[in-house]
Amino acid sequence: MKEINTCLVCGSSKSEAFLSCKDYTVSQTEFVIRKCSDCGFKFTSPRPQDTDLGNYYKAEDYISHSDTKKGLVNKAYHWVRSYTLIKKLQLVMQHTRQKNGKILDYGAGTGAFLNTCKTNKWEAIGIEPDEVARKVMADKFGISSFSSLQEAQQNPSFSNFDCISAWHVLEHVPDLKETINTLKCVLKEKGIFIVAVPNPESHDAKHYKKHWAAYDVPRHLWHFAPKDMEALMKEQGFSLIKTLPMVFDSFYVSMLSEKYKTGSNKLVAAFWRGLVSNIKANKTGKEFSSQIYVFRKN
Repeated sequence: MKEINTCLVCGSSKSEAFLSCKDYTVSQTEFVIRKCSDCGFKFTSPRPQDTDLGNYYKAEDYISHSDTKKGLVNKAYHWVRSYTLIKKLQLVMQHTRQKNGKILDYGAGTGAFLNTCKTNKWEAIGIEPDEVARKVMADKFGISSFSSLQEAQQNPSFSNFDCISAWHVLEHVPDLKETINTLKCVLKEKGIFIVAVPNPESHDAKHYKKHWAAYDVPRHLWHFAPKDMEALMKEQGFSLIKTLPMVFDSFYVSMLSEKYKTGSNKLVAAFWRGLVSNIKANKTGKEFSSQIYVFRKN
């Protein structure tokens, strides 16, 4: 196991145990989430060594790497995804002010978003470490991808992106600052970087506590409150343009959280909790279950 002794956001070496959460997806092991004593940023520590993290994604129903529609939760996820894909592309076009261009999806999964971009005349390139997901992307959508940033950098065409997207990805990345800096270098001047991450300051996170599905230890290494994400990206040379909610996430996360907490699919309770979470978040605009951050390269 690997201990994290320095806060990613403020650099402090002081932290305290915040919560102990179970990995319900793969190992059934407990992991500790720590909280920086100075800025409050939360992170998983100790955690598996970077070379071992891939083993914690080896589950048949791990949705980010699977196109399975077995079970109610998976069906709900895919139904929502089909609706939100075009919304994501509209967001890209709105902030790049372009109907088409060149886009990189970092952590592309099975390529559904890139396919939406490609269908709408964008030059779509993906990075995805999971071999099975890359094969689905190639076979189903005809989209080639790179397995890592290091591999991508060997290709001369890997540059001058109008937009880079990372949908629920940055919380998974071990060497996050180095990764963001590398991505910034292949983004055009004033280019757009769109990030989506779960929000541990949301009502559903505070309600479910250790059972909150979006803690997803140990796959989620970092747990970003809005102030943490803005501070990190500002340090890396980006300006925040806009923050938007992912309103469906509160329902999906609550469905999983209810199952983790009670052992059964309590759909009515989950729907109610997701609704309450969104209503409360509407008052501040910063407490949605997951949030989208639109940054511009300085």
